Amino acid sequence: MANDGTPAEVIEVIGLTGMHGEAQQVKCRVLDGPNKGRIITRNTVGPIREGDILSLLETEREAKKLSRR
Repeated sequence: MANDGTPAEVIEVIGLTGMHGEAQQVKCRVLDGPNKGRIITRNTVGPIREGDILSLLETEREAKKLSRR
């Protein structure tokens, strides 16, 4: 089960999202697989910072961009 994901490095923390700010939106660079080198936006839950490695089950989908009000 540990080898099911595709590694991606967090390159920027964009901001908080979710109804109560419980999730963070980040930009990450896919490190392996058919989308290698692609930069995508994803939502994450839990402590995270630039340089962390995520294990993504899916690299085709992106999160909606945060709206600034």
